[in-house]
Amino acid sequence: MADLSAFPITSRWPAQNPDRIQLYSTPTPNGVKVSIMLEETGLAYEPHFINIGENETWGPEFLSLNPNGKIPAIIDPDGPGGKPFGLFESGAILLYLAEKTGQLLPSDPVRRYETIQWVFFQMASVGPMFGQLGFFHKFAGREIEDKRPLERYRNESKRLLGVLETRLEGRDWIMGQDYTIADISLLGWVRNLIGFYGAGELVEFDSFKRVPAWLERGLARPAVQRGLTIPARPA
Repeated sequence: MADLSAFPITSRWPAQNPDRIQLYSTPTPNGVKVSIMLEETGLAYEPHFINIGENETWGPEFLSLNPNGKIPAIIDPDGPGGKPFGLFESGAILLYLAEKTGQLLPSDPVRRYETIQWVFFQMASVGPMFGQLGFFHKFAGREIEDKRPLERYRNESKRLLGVLETRLEGRDWIMGQDYTIADISLLGWVRNLIGFYGAGELVEFDSFKRVPAWLERGLARPAVQRGLTIPARPA
């Protein structure tokens, strides 16, 4: 049985199954990326719900694993060299799990790097822009009288959807016929934009054709459906 006692986070969220990957997360767009990945690969894991509404990510236990104070983070008891390994940042976790399993990342070097660039596209552009648009459209940002920030993030989010729309021409998935970590990194964010944030009309989502069809294909995958609600929120 793996010994995870070197990780302070396990004192706050004890591992019931220490031989499984420990997932510390919340079902937000960043969080569900890793839940979906774990479900797609079939790796055994144990999810721990981190209540960001109660600032649990800013406690010393969580910060000991993720100094950035954001979800998700993992501990793999069978990390490189067979030793327990902790990792944070969702894009890095997707890449790590893909390489660990040999799944959802092309082996051809050119296609591999092309896939990774689209994961970076999500991390550097889609996630931050959609998140800011959600703040100014749905949350406290709505109270700000100056609507220029909202307009900026709306226009940029619409532009990014256009980038995806162009990329998906003649393709079922970001990498063509191969569903990869690039799709996993993006699905939750596009879903949240039109669902949770309710910004579909704002960005004229219905004016796109390929992105909605791609989203529908992604959400139809059983592993995606399961991952969207993992870790389960407390009743």
